[in-house]
Amino acid sequence: MKSAALVNRGMLVVGVAAVAAAIAAAQGGWKVETGKPFHAAMVKDFYLEGNSIPTEEQNAALLRSPSGGRLLVALIDTTGYRSEIKQKYIGMLIAEGGVNVCGQAVGVGSYGFGLDRPAATSKEDAKFHLYDQAGHDVASCSAPRDADLKMPKPLQTVIAKDGTPWLYLGRYRVELKP
Repeated sequence: MKSAALVNRGMLVVGVAAVAAAIAAAQGGWKVETGKPFHAAMVKDFYLEGNSIPTEEQNAALLRSPSGGRLLVALIDTTGYRSEIKQKYIGMLIAEGGVNVCGQAVGVGSYGFGLDRPAATSKEDAKFHLYDQAGHDVASCSAPRDADLKMPKPLQTVIAKDGTPWLYLGRYRVELKP
């Protein structure tokens, strides 16, 4: 009888632990991936409008969404490409799961992005643009300037205290949502 009670308690503990793990996973937020997961996902070149454009690994980030999908963002090196490409694109984004960029639902796929920055002395927002691989507009929005950012980098991701991921391009930020 004691062994049956121990087995039942053991099963109860295992069941509670499984439920707690499932709840924790469901409540988990975005996570920045580094090390082997980042390097395994990083692409050397990115294809946009018929061009294979090198990526900048030092200016890249890999995020994992609460549902487990990965989001890879990186700047691209358009040096030597025609002026239309240089003016339009500064980076790429690969989404393995649905994500909202600029309030627009973006499905699984790969995208290029650009940023129209105001004059260097201006405190105005920039304009962020997201394009499909053929160069068609997918989404665009204002990218607010974050004057409080201590050490801006060309590209970085920041997970806010509320779990919202932000893509920073210098001092300009774009909100990403699952």
